[in-house]
Amino acid sequence: MPETLPLFPLQTVLLPGANLPLHIFEPRYRQLTVDLVTGTVPEKRFGVVAIKAPVTEEVDKVDQLLAVGCSALLRQATRLPDGRYDIITTGERRFRLLDLDATSAPYLVGTVEWIPDVPLTGSERIESLISSARAAYRRYCETAWEREDWDEPAADTDPAALAHLLAADALLPMEDRQALLEETRPLHRLRMVYSLLTREAGIIAALHAVPAPASAFSAPMNLN
Repeated sequence: MPETLPLFPLQTVLLPGANLPLHIFEPRYRQLTVDLVTGTVPEKRFGVVAIKAPVTEEVDKVDQLLAVGCSALLRQATRLPDGRYDIITTGERRFRLLDLDATSAPYLVGTVEWIPDVPLTGSERIESLISSARAAYRRYCETAWEREDWDEPAADTDPAALAHLLAADALLPMEDRQALLEETRPLHRLRMVYSLLTREAGIIAALHAVPAPASAFSAPMNLN
């Protein structure tokens, strides 16, 4: 059944299991943070959904946003002296955005429906794809980062969650991250992340250019 969820539009794609630090300065999102911290918003949960480019006006219509987003759980909130907040969130579940309400609350509220995965089948294929995806992840990280800047997901990670976690450390274009978010077939998602990480590692090696380390993105960031 459709549910309502406070929304935070961003120029990024949040993946399930990925951490997202945010610096909150706009008044309506300060209020959202207060409502999350105080329990006015149940379960400290809100939705992150990517803004369609280009950003030329304030978001108040559903067609300004991509159709699929990810719920975020507030993990930590630090109030700064001037009323701004630094917060840490973690991605949880995919949702499809059905409608947008820009008037009933100080911040945007969406009507959403949750998007489940297709059930996993075929244990032999799963193990082969897991091995290939993890190998691609290691090649990417060894090419892009210093060893202390990345940690491979635990060996017992749920196969359905693995692709999102492997992609979380990679500086993928927003379109690729959105495609991974929208893909509901876990096996196909593992194939996608294998291909994307292999491609990106090849580009980095060919250009002899290394992106900023993953640790550089631990500082709060957002567009709000």
